[in-house]
Amino acid sequence: MNAQTPSSAASRLTGALLAPVRYLAGIIDLPLRGLQKVTGLTGMASFFLLPNMAIFTIFVLLPLIMNVIYSMTGGTAIFLDSRTFVGAEQYSRLLDCGSYLDSGTCAEDRFWIATSNTAWFVLLQVPLLLVVALVTALVLNRELKARSFWRAVFFFPVLLSPVVVGLIWRWILQRQGLLNLMLFETVGAQPHTWLTDRFWAFAAAIGVSIWAHVGFYALILLAGLQAIPKDIYEAAEMDGTRPSRVFWRITLPLLMPNLLVVLVLALIRAVQVFDEVYVLTGGGPGTSTMYLIQYIFETGFASQLRNPGLAAAASILMGLVLVVLTLVQLGISRTNERKGQR
Repeated sequence: MNAQTPSSAASRLTGALLAPVRYLAGIIDLPLRGLQKVTGLTGMASFFLLPNMAIFTIFVLLPLIMNVIYSMTGGTAIFLDSRTFVGAEQYSRLLDCGSYLDSGTCAEDRFWIATSNTAWFVLLQVPLLLVVALVTALVLNRELKARSFWRAVFFFPVLLSPVVVGLIWRWILQRQGLLNLMLFETVGAQPHTWLTDRFWAFAAAIGVSIWAHVGFYALILLAGLQAIPKDIYEAAEMDGTRPSRVFWRITLPLLMPNLLVVLVLALIRAVQVFDEVYVLTGGGPGTSTMYLIQYIFETGFASQLRNPGLAAAASILMGLVLVVLTLVQLGISRTNERKGQR
Protein backbone atom coordinates (compact mmCIF):
# COMPACT_ATOMS: atom_id res chain seq x y z
CA MET A 1 0.00 0.00 0.00
CA ASN A 2 1.38 3.36 -1.00
CA ALA A 3 2.09 5.87 1.77
CA GLN A 4 -0.22 8.88 1.77
CA THR A 5 1.55 12.07 0.65
CA PRO A 6 1.36 15.18 2.89
CA SER A 7 -0.40 17.16 0.19
CA SER A 8 -3.20 14.62 -0.23
CA ALA A 9 -3.65 14.38 3.54
CA ALA A 10 -3.89 18.16 3.79
CA SER A 11 -6.43 18.33 0.97
CA ARG A 12 -8.58 15.66 2.66
CA LEU A 13 -8.42 17.52 5.97
CA THR A 14 -9.37 20.78 4.25
CA GLY A 15 -12.25 19.04 2.49
CA ALA A 16 -13.50 17.59 5.76
CA LEU A 17 -13.38 20.99 7.46
CA LEU A 18 -15.17 22.74 4.57
CA ALA A 19 -17.87 20.09 4.19
CA PRO A 20 -20.25 21.67 6.77
CA VAL A 21 -19.72 25.09 5.20
CA ARG A 22 -20.52 23.76 1.72
CA TYR A 23 -23.61 21.97 3.07
CA LEU A 24 -24.86 25.16 4.73
CA ALA A 25 -24.10 27.21 1.59
CA GLY A 26 -26.08 24.72 -0.49
CA ILE A 27 -29.10 25.07 1.80
CA ILE A 28 -28.93 28.89 1.56
CA ASP A 29 -28.37 28.72 -2.18
CA LEU A 30 -31.66 26.90 -2.91
CA PRO A 31 -34.08 29.77 -2.06
CA LEU A 32 -31.71 32.35 -3.61
CA ARG A 33 -31.71 30.47 -6.92
CA GLY A 34 -35.51 30.37 -6.84
CA LEU A 35 -35.66 34.10 -6.06
CA GLN A 36 -33.27 34.86 -8.93
CA LYS A 37 -35.48 32.96 -11.39
CA VAL A 38 -38.47 35.06 -10.33
CA THR A 39 -36.86 38.52 -9.99
CA GLY A 40 -33.83 38.31 -12.27
CA LEU A 41 -30.46 39.97 -11.59
CA THR A 42 -31.99 43.39 -10.92
CA GLY A 43 -34.29 41.96 -8.29
CA MET A 44 -31.39 40.17 -6.63
CA ALA A 45 -29.48 43.43 -6.35
CA SER A 46 -32.49 45.01 -4.64
CA PHE A 47 -32.76 42.01 -2.32
CA PHE A 48 -29.16 42.37 -1.13
CA LEU A 49 -29.56 46.15 -0.75
CA LEU A 50 -32.70 45.73 1.34
CA PRO A 51 -30.96 45.22 4.74
CA ASN A 52 -28.82 48.33 4.26
CA MET A 53 -31.83 50.37 3.17
CA ALA A 54 -33.77 49.13 6.21
CA ILE A 55 -30.93 50.23 8.54
CA PHE A 56 -30.69 53.61 6.75
CA THR A 57 -34.45 54.11 7.07
CA ILE A 58 -34.58 53.18 10.76
CA PHE A 59 -31.52 55.10 11.95
CA VAL A 60 -31.31 58.04 9.48
CA LEU A 61 -34.45 58.73 7.48
CA LEU A 62 -37.02 58.07 10.21
CA PRO A 63 -35.21 60.20 12.85
CA LEU A 64 -34.90 62.99 10.28
CA ILE A 65 -38.65 62.92 9.60
CA MET A 66 -39.38 62.85 13.34
CA ASN A 67 -37.02 65.79 13.85
CA VAL A 68 -38.94 67.85 11.29
CA ILE A 69 -42.23 66.94 13.03
CA TYR A 70 -40.80 67.85 16.45
CA SER A 71 -39.68 71.24 15.11
CA MET A 72 -43.33 72.09 14.42
CA THR A 73 -44.53 71.24 17.94
CA GLY A 74 -44.30 73.03 21.28
CA GLY A 75 -44.11 72.22 24.99
CA THR A 76 -41.71 70.36 27.25
CA ALA A 77 -43.14 66.85 26.77
CA ILE A 78 -41.00 64.27 24.99
CA PHE A 79 -43.66 62.08 23.38
CA LEU A 80 -45.35 63.47 20.27
CA ASP A 81 -48.89 62.65 21.41
CA SER A 82 -48.37 64.99 24.39
CA ARG A 83 -47.09 67.90 22.30
CA THR A 84 -49.07 70.64 20.56
CA PHE A 85 -48.74 71.61 16.91
CA VAL A 86 -47.40 75.19 16.57
CA GLY A 87 -46.40 75.26 12.89
CA ALA A 88 -43.41 77.48 12.15
CA GLU A 89 -43.46 79.19 15.55
CA GLN A 90 -40.15 77.65 16.66
CA TYR A 91 -38.40 78.78 13.47
CA SER A 92 -39.90 82.25 13.87
CA ARG A 93 -38.59 82.44 17.42
CA LEU A 94 -35.08 81.48 16.34
CA LEU A 95 -35.03 83.99 13.47
CA ASP A 96 -36.66 86.86 15.43
CA CYS A 97 -33.82 89.44 15.64
CA GLY A 98 -33.59 93.19 15.45
CA SER A 99 -30.06 92.78 14.07
CA TYR A 100 -28.49 89.43 13.30
CA LEU A 101 -25.08 90.90 14.14
CA ASP A 102 -26.19 91.71 17.70
CA SER A 103 -27.39 88.67 19.64
CA GLY A 104 -28.80 90.95 22.34
CA THR A 105 -31.60 92.03 19.98
CA CYS A 106 -32.70 88.43 19.30
CA ALA A 107 -35.57 86.62 21.00
CA GLU A 108 -33.38 83.51 21.36
CA ASP A 109 -30.05 85.18 22.09
CA ARG A 110 -28.26 81.96 23.15
CA PHE A 111 -28.89 80.50 19.69
CA TRP A 112 -27.23 83.45 17.99
CA ILE A 113 -24.34 83.49 20.47
CA ALA A 114 -23.78 79.82 19.67
CA THR A 115 -24.10 80.55 15.95
CA SER A 116 -21.56 83.38 16.16
CA ASN A 117 -19.14 81.21 18.15
CA THR A 118 -19.53 78.38 15.66
CA ALA A 119 -18.96 80.69 12.69
CA TRP A 120 -15.74 82.04 14.20
CA PHE A 121 -14.65 78.52 15.09
CA VAL A 122 -15.20 77.34 11.51
CA LEU A 123 -13.46 80.38 9.97
CA LEU A 124 -10.37 79.87 12.13
CA GLN A 125 -10.21 76.12 12.67
CA VAL A 126 -10.86 74.81 9.14
CA PRO A 127 -8.09 76.82 7.35
CA LEU A 128 -5.61 76.06 10.13
CA LEU A 129 -6.56 72.38 10.01
CA LEU A 130 -6.08 72.27 6.23
CA VAL A 131 -2.64 73.87 6.48
CA VAL A 132 -1.48 71.60 9.33
CA ALA A 133 -2.85 68.48 7.60
CA LEU A 134 -1.17 69.42 4.31
CA VAL A 135 2.20 70.12 5.95
CA THR A 136 1.92 66.88 7.93
CA ALA A 137 1.13 64.89 4.80
CA LEU A 138 4.03 66.47 2.88
CA VAL A 139 6.46 65.64 5.69
CA LEU A 140 5.20 62.07 6.12
CA ASN A 141 5.43 61.53 2.36
CA ARG A 142 9.20 62.05 2.45
CA GLU A 143 11.76 59.31 2.95
CA LEU A 144 12.10 59.48 6.73
CA LYS A 145 13.62 57.11 9.23
CA ALA A 146 10.88 55.12 11.02
CA ARG A 147 8.30 56.69 8.68
CA SER A 148 5.63 54.14 9.62
CA PHE A 149 6.14 54.98 13.30
CA TRP A 150 5.66 58.71 12.71
CA ARG A 151 2.55 58.07 10.63
CA ALA A 152 1.11 56.04 13.49
CA VAL A 153 2.00 58.80 15.97
CA PHE A 154 0.12 61.45 13.99
CA PHE A 155 -2.88 59.17 13.46
CA PHE A 156 -3.07 57.97 17.08
CA PRO A 157 -5.21 60.88 18.43
CA VAL A 158 -7.92 59.99 15.88
CA LEU A 159 -8.36 56.65 17.65
CA LEU A 160 -9.05 58.30 21.00
CA SER A 161 -12.57 58.99 22.19
CA PRO A 162 -13.46 62.72 22.09
CA VAL A 163 -14.20 62.52 25.81
CA VAL A 164 -10.71 61.14 26.45
CA VAL A 165 -9.22 63.92 24.31
CA GLY A 166 -11.10 66.55 26.32
CA LEU A 167 -10.06 65.05 29.64
CA ILE A 168 -6.38 64.80 28.61
CA TRP A 169 -6.18 68.45 27.54
CA ARG A 170 -8.21 69.61 30.51
CA TRP A 171 -5.64 67.93 32.74
CA ILE A 172 -2.87 69.67 30.80
CA LEU A 173 -4.45 73.16 30.67
CA GLN A 174 -6.08 73.48 34.09
CA ARG A 175 -4.55 75.86 36.64
CA GLN A 176 -2.61 73.09 38.41
CA GLY A 177 -2.05 71.23 35.15
CA LEU A 178 1.00 70.02 33.28
CA LEU A 179 1.44 73.13 31.08
CA ASN A 180 1.59 75.54 34.03
CA LEU A 181 3.96 73.19 35.84
CA MET A 182 6.30 73.08 32.83
CA LEU A 183 6.20 76.88 32.42
CA PHE A 184 6.95 77.37 36.12
CA GLU A 185 9.83 74.88 36.07
CA THR A 186 11.42 76.29 32.89
CA VAL A 187 10.87 80.06 32.99
CA GLY A 188 9.38 80.61 36.44
CA ALA A 189 6.01 81.80 35.06
CA GLN A 190 3.09 82.02 37.44
CA PRO A 191 0.12 79.65 36.87
CA HIS A 192 -2.33 80.93 34.29
CA THR A 193 -6.03 80.07 34.13
CA TRP A 194 -6.09 79.00 30.48
CA LEU A 195 -9.60 77.56 30.52
CA THR A 196 -11.23 80.45 32.37
CA ASP A 197 -9.89 83.16 30.07
CA ARG A 198 -12.23 83.81 27.11
CA PHE A 199 -9.46 84.22 24.53
CA TRP A 200 -7.33 81.28 25.66
CA ALA A 201 -10.34 79.00 26.12
CA PHE A 202 -11.42 79.69 22.54
CA ALA A 203 -7.86 79.16 21.29
CA ALA A 204 -7.62 75.93 23.29
CA ALA A 205 -10.85 74.66 21.72
CA ILE A 206 -9.42 75.25 18.24
CA GLY A 207 -6.03 73.76 19.08
CA VAL A 208 -7.42 70.64 20.74
CA SER A 209 -9.82 70.07 17.84
CA ILE A 210 -6.97 70.30 15.32
CA TRP A 211 -4.76 67.97 17.41
CA ALA A 212 -7.54 65.39 17.67
CA HIS A 213 -8.49 65.25 13.97
CA VAL A 214 -5.51 66.33 11.89
CA GLY A 215 -4.24 62.74 11.54
CA PHE A 216 -7.37 61.63 9.71
CA TYR A 217 -7.25 64.46 7.17
CA ALA A 218 -3.47 64.12 6.76
CA LEU A 219 -4.04 60.47 5.87
CA ILE A 220 -6.44 61.45 3.08
CA LEU A 221 -3.94 63.97 1.71
CA LEU A 222 -1.09 61.47 2.05
CA ALA A 223 -3.05 58.99 -0.08
CA GLY A 224 -3.47 61.73 -2.70
CA LEU A 225 0.24 62.55 -2.65
CA GLN A 226 1.19 58.90 -3.14
CA ALA A 227 -1.20 58.65 -6.09
CA ILE A 228 0.70 61.38 -8.00
CA PRO A 229 3.00 59.70 -10.56
CA LYS A 230 6.68 60.03 -9.59
CA ASP A 231 7.79 60.52 -13.19
CA ILE A 232 6.17 63.98 -13.13
CA TYR A 233 8.49 65.00 -10.31
CA GLU A 234 11.45 63.40 -12.05
CA ALA A 235 10.73 65.38 -15.21
CA ALA A 236 10.43 68.60 -13.19
CA GLU A 237 13.72 67.85 -11.44
CA MET A 238 15.46 67.26 -14.77
CA ASP A 239 14.17 70.64 -15.98
CA GLY A 240 15.63 72.29 -12.88
CA THR A 241 12.26 73.46 -11.55
CA ARG A 242 12.39 75.03 -8.09
CA PRO A 243 10.72 73.05 -5.25
CA SER A 244 8.29 75.90 -4.54
CA ARG A 245 7.20 75.98 -8.19
CA VAL A 246 6.80 72.18 -8.20
CA PHE A 247 4.51 72.48 -5.19
CA TRP A 248 2.33 75.25 -6.64
CA ARG A 249 2.27 73.99 -10.23
CA ILE A 250 2.21 70.20 -9.78
CA THR A 251 1.50 68.99 -6.25
CA LEU A 252 -1.29 71.38 -5.27
CA PRO A 253 -3.35 71.13 -8.53
CA LEU A 254 -3.11 67.32 -8.58
CA LEU A 255 -4.01 67.18 -4.89
CA MET A 256 -7.04 69.44 -5.29
CA PRO A 257 -9.68 66.61 -5.33
CA ASN A 258 -8.35 65.31 -2.01
CA LEU A 259 -8.22 68.84 -0.61
CA LEU A 260 -11.85 69.33 -1.55
CA VAL A 261 -12.83 66.13 0.28
CA VAL A 262 -10.87 67.27 3.32
CA LEU A 263 -12.46 70.73 3.16
CA VAL A 264 -16.01 69.36 3.05
CA LEU A 265 -15.40 66.84 5.84
CA ALA A 266 -13.57 69.38 8.01
CA LEU A 267 -16.31 71.96 7.52
CA ILE A 268 -19.04 69.51 8.51
CA ARG A 269 -17.03 68.37 11.50
CA ALA A 270 -16.27 71.94 12.61
CA VAL A 271 -19.93 72.98 12.50
CA GLN A 272 -20.82 69.91 14.57
CA VAL A 273 -18.06 70.40 17.16
CA PHE A 274 -19.24 69.42 20.62
CA ASP A 275 -17.75 66.47 22.54
CA GLU A 276 -14.13 67.37 23.23
CA VAL A 277 -14.89 71.09 23.69
CA TYR A 278 -17.81 70.37 26.04
CA VAL A 279 -15.56 68.17 28.20
CA LEU A 280 -12.70 70.69 28.00
CA THR A 281 -14.54 73.93 28.84
CA GLY A 282 -18.22 73.10 29.33
CA GLY A 283 -19.03 75.96 26.97
CA GLY A 284 -17.35 78.51 29.21
CA PRO A 285 -16.16 80.79 30.44
CA GLY A 286 -19.65 82.19 30.17
CA THR A 287 -20.79 81.32 26.66
CA SER A 288 -17.46 81.95 24.88
CA THR A 289 -17.06 78.32 23.74
CA MET A 290 -20.72 77.34 23.49
CA TYR A 291 -21.36 76.05 19.98
CA LEU A 292 -24.50 75.07 18.10
CA ILE A 293 -24.55 71.39 19.07
CA GLN A 294 -24.18 72.28 22.74
CA TYR A 295 -27.05 74.77 22.42
CA ILE A 296 -29.22 72.08 20.78
CA PHE A 297 -28.27 69.52 23.45
CA GLU A 298 -28.95 71.84 26.37
CA THR A 299 -32.18 73.23 24.89
CA GLY A 300 -33.58 69.80 24.06
CA PHE A 301 -32.39 67.71 26.99
CA ALA A 302 -30.21 69.33 29.68
CA SER A 303 -32.13 72.52 30.49
CA GLN A 304 -34.70 72.67 33.29
CA LEU A 305 -37.16 74.25 30.84
CA ARG A 306 -36.30 71.97 27.94
CA ASN A 307 -37.84 72.67 24.57
CA PRO A 308 -37.33 69.74 22.15
CA GLY A 309 -39.19 71.58 19.39
CA LEU A 310 -36.85 74.57 19.53
CA ALA A 311 -33.81 72.27 19.58
CA ALA A 312 -35.16 70.35 16.57
CA ALA A 313 -35.76 73.58 14.66
CA ALA A 314 -32.18 74.73 15.39
CA SER A 315 -30.80 71.40 14.14
CA ILE A 316 -32.85 71.65 10.94
CA LEU A 317 -31.52 75.16 10.25
CA MET A 318 -27.96 73.99 10.92
CA GLY A 319 -28.44 71.03 8.55
CA LEU A 320 -29.74 73.30 5.79
CA VAL A 321 -26.72 75.59 6.14
CA LEU A 322 -24.40 72.58 5.88
CA VAL A 323 -26.17 71.35 2.74
CA VAL A 324 -25.91 74.79 1.11
CA LEU A 325 -22.21 75.15 1.97
CA THR A 326 -21.44 71.66 0.65
CA LEU A 327 -23.31 72.31 -2.61
CA VAL A 328 -21.46 75.61 -3.08
CA GLN A 329 -18.09 73.91 -2.56
CA LEU A 330 -18.96 71.11 -4.97
CA GLY A 331 -20.17 73.66 -7.53
CA ILE A 332 -16.91 75.59 -7.26
CA SER A 333 -14.95 72.36 -7.66
CA ARG A 334 -16.85 71.35 -10.80
CA THR A 335 -16.38 74.82 -12.27
CA ASN A 336 -12.63 74.60 -11.69
CA GLU A 337 -12.52 71.11 -13.22
CA ARG A 338 -14.30 72.36 -16.37
CA LYS A 339 -11.87 75.27 -16.67
CA GLY A 340 -8.99 72.85 -16.32
CA GLN A 341 -10.33 70.62 -19.10
CA ARG A 342 -10.58 73.50 -21.58
